[in-house]
Amino acid sequence: MVICRTPLRISFFGGGTDYPIWYREHGGAVLSATINKYSYITARWLPPYFNYKYRIRYYQHEETNSLDEIKHPSVRECARYLNIQDGLEIVHNADVPAQSGLGSSSTFTVGMLHALHTLQNRMPTKRQLAIEAIHVEQNMIGEAVGSQDQTAAAFGGLNLIRFGEPKGTKGVDVDPIIISQERLQELEDNLVLLFAGLSRTASELAKYQISVTPNRERELSTMRGLCDQALDLLVDPDTSLDEFGRLLDDHWKIKRTLTDKISNPEIDQLYEFMMRHGALGGKLLGAGGGGFMLYYVPKRMRDRLIAELPKKLFIPFRFEFTGSKVIYYANS
Repeated sequence: MVICRTPLRISFFGGGTDYPIWYREHGGAVLSATINKYSYITARWLPPYFNYKYRIRYYQHEETNSLDEIKHPSVRECARYLNIQDGLEIVHNADVPAQSGLGSSSTFTVGMLHALHTLQNRMPTKRQLAIEAIHVEQNMIGEAVGSQDQTAAAFGGLNLIRFGEPKGTKGVDVDPIIISQERLQELEDNLVLLFAGLSRTASELAKYQISVTPNRERELSTMRGLCDQALDLLVDPDTSLDEFGRLLDDHWKIKRTLTDKISNPEIDQLYEFMMRHGALGGKLLGAGGGGFMLYYVPKRMRDRLIAELPKKLFIPFRFEFTGSKVIYYANS
């Protein structure tokens, strides 16, 4: 039996430039961090004396006799990709709901591949997990997804992830952001994560965003440039991190213009409330329409602001730096 724990992520800058349709021509980059909210995959070989070969439990319960009958696309295609022949049982648990903007679908795929590799007595590298998860989702399942979530989930940490650079390549490069523990702690303390509710299917919104990407060259190029500006702010100990928060506001103002489906009146109202009560900037995480929102609020104002929010909205978190990890393995 294997239990694999894979982190979810928050993305600060550059989302949208990680779609292959964009970065293979222009190059892209995302500044993101994984957090201590996780997806858990429990996997084991299923003994042969059941009247089914595959048992999968997530928010649904499947029992089938062939891979083709499995409805969960990631389970089905990960097992197909790794040529699973024996009976299999998969159980999924997560700390947050699916389709909420924290990269949960790709986190699932990374964890699934990690667990299945481990069942077959292999130890994949972080890069291997990222590249394989991108392939499974984009090419085998045909999902309208970028390449940032799989990479963040596999590697973990606070990173600048570059896509297709040098321009025209398919490469993915992960550059850990090196800052002092004190500055990292300050950044954590100034971030607030709120749940704005579930109201969309990420893949459908992403599919629409991909379709308009060729017409958004100016906006996406600016968002790509903000990654480098944010990196410079983070690594310069003489620059106030409040500038990072203001840069988030600049990023959000651009992101919400990419399509008319990213924001809505409820999200705009919450954003305006946060800005009036001390936030310097923020953004909706993921494809849009709902899910989690991230704000930069200086610590001196943070506790008072949190006290004024409905408790169900605020989600405490910390950064994590392990990436996808096998936390239990029993070869018997």
